[in-house]
Amino acid sequence: MPTSPPAPTSAAPVTHYENFPVASILCPPALRPPIAALYGFARTADDLADEGDASPAQRLADLAAYRQELHAMAAGGTPDPRWAAVFGPLRHATAQHGLPVALMDDLLSAFVQDVDVTARAATYADRDQLLDYCRRSANPVGRLLLHLYGVDDARSLQQSDAICSALQLINFWQDLSVDLPRGRHYLTDADLARWGVARTELLQPHTTAASRALVMDCAAWARQLMVSGAPLVHRLPGRIGWELRLVVQGGLRILDKVDALQGDSLLQRPTVGKADLPRMLWRALAM
Repeated sequence: MPTSPPAPTSAAPVTHYENFPVASILCPPALRPPIAALYGFARTADDLADEGDASPAQRLADLAAYRQELHAMAAGGTPDPRWAAVFGPLRHATAQHGLPVALMDDLLSAFVQDVDVTARAATYADRDQLLDYCRRSANPVGRLLLHLYGVDDARSLQQSDAICSALQLINFWQDLSVDLPRGRHYLTDADLARWGVARTELLQPHTTAASRALVMDCAAWARQLMVSGAPLVHRLPGRIGWELRLVVQGGLRILDKVDALQGDSLLQRPTVGKADLPRMLWRALAM
């Protein structure tokens, strides 16, 4: 599965399934166990979908069994020994905090889709299709975390969705040089057609004016989406608001790096490091 900058409520770096945060120093201690349980659930699903040398058919079978285990847990069943370390803590967190199982199911559906789409060398027709994938691969993260913080008003959820989808898109445009050779195509058919770029051009060892413009336009789309969700930081009190400020600025900083490459992220992966932290902190304070 694709990785991304940390999603809302964690500024701490994550080394594996970055759509879920690991409980950071800013996270209230009482929420660290459920967040860790959710992270373990998503990380294990990510491993099933993306790690090792299993065939697509085996990955899909494992994800189906994992999904069945999720629903068995929700029905009060005893965890299968294979994933007891995941579903034991998750069952406790779900019971204690009333975590919506449907959101976790959405995450698994996105993992399944990613395996299937890649195996079939399929593509996304347009941005609406890609956003539907983000709705299940990224947006549940923000909603689950807001649930833990007791935030459930419609405006906050909408803005959280915008931030999470933006983070997923930012990851796509950051990882073009990694994903494309592996047969993962997130640049949509409609966007390629609009800029007159053939999909075969994306694998060439050089870029063109059109392919660079395509990438820059997609980055601008992600930035616009992130900015539309950013006011959420003012609606969330205390620690969660400060964590979200850093998350937003981390995503925007990656877009700065994509912009600086002027479309050449097709050939090289832009990264954010410790040297970028002072700027991110300053911008977070400025928010």
